Amino acid sequence: MFEFLLFSAIVLVGSGIIAFAWRKARVRAIARQRMENIDLADDVVKPEPIPQSRPFLARHRLLPWLFGFVAAITIHFIFGWTLPFIIAVGLIVGLMSSQLERHLAAKRTAKIENQLADAIDLMVGALGAGASVADALDNAMRESREPLHSQLEDMIGRIRFGDDPQMVYRKLAENVPLETFLLFASALSVQWETGGHLAPTLAGVGRTVRDRIEISRRIRSNSAQSEVSTIAVMLLTYFIALIMWRTNPEQMKQFLATSGGQWTVAGAILLQAVGLIWMSYISRLRF
Repeated sequence: MFEFLLFSAIVLVGSGIIAFAWRKARVRAIARQRMENIDLADDVVKPEPIPQSRPFLARHRLLPWLFGFVAAITIHFIFGWTLPFIIAVGLIVGLMSSQLERHLAAKRTAKIENQLADAIDLMVGALGAGASVADALDNAMRESREPLHSQLEDMIGRIRFGDDPQMVYRKLAENVPLETFLLFASALSVQWETGGHLAPTLAGVGRTVRDRIEISRRIRSNSAQSEVSTIAVMLLTYFIALIMWRTNPEQMKQFLATSGGQWTVAGAILLQAVGLIWMSYISRLRF
């Protein structure tokens, strides 16, 4: 009875969190739609549309935990597992899904930083050949691909439509919150404010960006060995558990039939998941 009440409470809390997040997103979408439908007065000249860039990185932080909640509900109603295993599986699915989401975000971040380094090299070559800053940016925009292409297109479009270049460069650094883009936007902003030759400054920025990319690759390659070793040790424990199940199935069944055995196994599984998350956190780049 206690386990059923606890599971019902978890279901209600999870449903409430999901409903609250959905309602908040829905209210924002309705408000945004109403703002877009407001017509300007007839005596006000409507400005020409400015090309808008798509968000650089759309993070879905609640989606992994929704997967974990759905997995827990599925296991409960289909397989009839007890509460400790339901909680363990739900948390593990949520943690692993969040790590997958973070890995995909890191992959997209590395992609746009590589594209920025290539774009800076194109700009340095164009500026060295005598092109203006606007032409160099336009050439870099035409040769780049997504996700960098839309960001440069939005920046160039806003400048052409009369926005303050200082604010446009600051907006670029806000849209792509990376140190490399902050350095790139700062170089453009300083050049616009003080003048001078931009090619040597951009060349230094390009070298800094490529050094950062190289250091990131080395850190990831060094941490990959420890991650593989940890995963191997984790899989070894499941292999030992399988051998114990095959050699003494009756004793394992009796152990798992008790509440103490169930919570012990569930706690061990959760500690393994926490160890993987901890290892991923300490190997995260912060520079």
